[in-house]
Amino acid sequence: MGLGEKAITVSRAAVLFEEFVAREAKAGRFGLKFKPAGQDILLHGHCHQKAFAAVTPILEVLRLIPGAKPRLLPAVRNAPNAIVVADGTSCRHQIADGTRRQAVHVALLLDQLIAD
Repeated sequence: MGLGEKAITVSRAAVLFEEFVAREAKAGRFGLKFKPAGQDILLHGHCHQKAFAAVTPILEVLRLIPGAKPRLLPAVRNAPNAIVVADGTSCRHQIADGTRRQAVHVALLLDQLIAD
């Protein structure tokens, strides 16, 4: 796009939220601890996560939550009490339209589960 060397430098360092958290957790630099969610966690990987091979990092991040065993949609309809995680806005809308359930971004879920 002709944005120059600075843009190239930034693009090489850019990562998705879940890639950053997974990397920092693996390196032992992620100090937050989480309490169990107390319910199943279902994950719908966003198309950008699939395109950038970032579904694995979000699964790793969700596994930081004690007892979490994230599973994939279409189980949403069969698990009315599960937390549904979907990072993409369009994904959350599709889940709401198709199942009348509200999905949350992984960052919001982590925020809700930070241990005291």
